[in-house]
Amino acid sequence: MNTVHSVCVYSASSTKIDNSYFECAAELGRLLAERHIRLINGAGSMGLMAACSDAALAAGGEVTGVIPRFMVEQGWCHRGLTELVVTADMHERKQTMASLSDGVIALPGGVGTLEELLEIITWKQLGLYVKPVVILNVNGFFDPLLSMLRHAVDERFMRPEHSALWSVARTPAEAVGLLYTTPLWDKNLRKFAAL
Repeated sequence: MNTVHSVCVYSASSTKIDNSYFECAAELGRLLAERHIRLINGAGSMGLMAACSDAALAAGGEVTGVIPRFMVEQGWCHRGLTELVVTADMHERKQTMASLSDGVIALPGGVGTLEELLEIITWKQLGLYVKPVVILNVNGFFDPLLSMLRHAVDERFMRPEHSALWSVARTPAEAVGLLYTTPLWDKNLRKFAAL
C-alpha cells in the first residue's frame, strides 16, 4: 500500500462544460480533504481546477497551487489557496507539481490537460516519475485517448508492458483508491522505452 500525502490533479479551466464534470471535480476535492491528502494543481481560478480546489478547502483540506508568473499577471490565479508557488514558466510549473506529488489524477480537460497527462506518462516510461498515474474517465471522456494508446501498443509503438503506466477509474472514489494500490513503477524498465 502506497503512502499518499499529496496528489497532483490535472484538469480543465473551461467553464462551458457539462455540470457532471464539475460535480466530479468537487467530489474528488472533498475525498482528498477527507483523506488528508493535499491537493496540488495549477492554481487556476476557474473550471474544474477551481471546483476541485474550492471543494477541498471547504472540507478542511489543503491546496497548493503552482502557476507561472505570466498567468498570475493575467489574473488567472486562485487567490484563496493554502499555498501558492509561482514559477518562471510552464516547464518549471509541471516539474514542481510532479515533484510535490505522491501520485497524479487526470480529470477531463483540453490540450493543456492532455499534454500534462501524456508528459507524466512519458516521464514514467523513462523512469523519471514512478508514482501512480490515474485517468479519471468521467462520462467516458478519455475513451478516444485510451483507444489511441491501445492502438499504439497494437502497432508496436509501445510495449504491452507500457499499458501499466496508467490506471483508469470511473469515479473519484475509485481514483483515490488507485493511488494507494497501484504499484510504483520499476525504474529499471526504462530500458524498454524503445522497442
